[in-house]
Amino acid sequence: MPLVEKQPGSTHKSAGDHFSYLQLAAALLVGLALRLFFIEFRPFYSVDTKFYEEIARNWLYHGVYGLFVSGHLIPVHMRAPGYPAFLVGVYALFGQSRPAVMVVQAILDLFTCLLAAQIAAKLAPPSIRTRVAMIALWMAVLCPFTANYTAAILTETLATFLTIAALLILVSMFTDSSVEIPLDRRRLLSRAAWWLLAGFAAGLGTLVRPETPLLLIAAGLVLILRWRRRVDWSKLALAGLWMLVGLLLPLAPWAARNARTLGRVEFIAPRYAESYGDFIPHGFFAWTGTWMVSFQDAYRVPWKLGNAPISVDALPGSAFDSDAERARVASLLAQYNSTLKIPPLLDREFALLARQRTAEHPLRSYLFIPLDRAWRIWFTPRIELLPYSGKFWPPGEARRSSPIDFDVTATLGILNIIFIALACLGAWKCRRAPALVLLLTVLAVRTAFATQLQTVEPRYVIECYPVILALGSLAWLKLPDVAR
Repeated sequence: MPLVEKQPGSTHKSAGDHFSYLQLAAALLVGLALRLFFIEFRPFYSVDTKFYEEIARNWLYHGVYGLFVSGHLIPVHMRAPGYPAFLVGVYALFGQSRPAVMVVQAILDLFTCLLAAQIAAKLAPPSIRTRVAMIALWMAVLCPFTANYTAAILTETLATFLTIAALLILVSMFTDSSVEIPLDRRRLLSRAAWWLLAGFAAGLGTLVRPETPLLLIAAGLVLILRWRRRVDWSKLALAGLWMLVGLLLPLAPWAARNARTLGRVEFIAPRYAESYGDFIPHGFFAWTGTWMVSFQDAYRVPWKLGNAPISVDALPGSAFDSDAERARVASLLAQYNSTLKIPPLLDREFALLARQRTAEHPLRSYLFIPLDRAWRIWFTPRIELLPYSGKFWPPGEARRSSPIDFDVTATLGILNIIFIALACLGAWKCRRAPALVLLLTVLAVRTAFATQLQTVEPRYVIECYPVILALGSLAWLKLPDVAR
């Protein structure tokens, strides 16, 4: 599989920019070895793992996409079918084996690395595309932050592959100068097919992770800016319509199944993975949204809902603006702790508290907390799947108490900063590349969305990490000063 396409009519190649199958094979083998290391020594399982596995088993062996409740197999729609379908495919071929799922994910992730290399190549001038692609490939296969997710029975590896596949199609369209040529019948059909394919890939991704359509929203925003003149409105309508059609094509069977089985048309999985009729404490989540910025707080507060008491002493000082407010929160939590439930009346009290805190400090709620969340989502050691605490402050005390924990956390944290710094430098170097605005918009839209969720988890942007690596590959080379 070549990493870059040949340029029609171009014979110029700079020295050292020759494609090497040997280097390609070496990169993929090293990448596979890293992923097998995580599979062997750092496998990760969660509550979601058991959830996906049970749905997949019931789907494969009983023909029902559902869960056993009180001894009865009940159809559900709380999670989209993409990842369970992936598990069903692996089970059908290799049996019900967790290592088999992880190995297949490892191979799939290597294909994601190849796609990231292709994106990097499309950002570079033709004379150095092969070198840029190979650098991007090596960075991608050696990146531990995506590699370790292959050792987890979770959606991230599959979702990342489909996201980057859709993004590569969009980048190809944005870098194709023919999209600016007036439409004729042949070009109309060709462009419609590519926009349709981009939407279809995003639709498949939506069956895995429901936020995948954000990719098309980002593309739509860039296209509106690019084709804002009336003369270009026909091209804008063409792109938007066919991306929407492509998005709906893979979602339609799922919506039809929900309509037939559950009596409701549902195109995507519900935000809180709830069943129909479940009460969701929106007020409680609104209140945590006025102070929660740390991933560790997810363990202390929202993930305890319905399972364990929540202590007011476990909350950070930012959860209160006064002693009186702290006492008020303590009273509300005491009501929850007595039953481990948040009924509607109690939830309204949390909602009222959230509105009061927001009214008193609007900048905090609408600006500072989202910015703080975005910072923590991106600038993190990314050890959420690893058996380390992530504590490295104060450094001296942290290292004395647990040297290995501190060293691993600090090393991965520095590596993450290096990757992001390289991406910033690479973005500056390729600032005239037609697709750069698309990639930056995708990162911005995805990050903004992640800051509005009920918890602060670094994995919310892991699907974007190959973009960071693709941009970072451009930082290593001096780009020729030519129009792209």
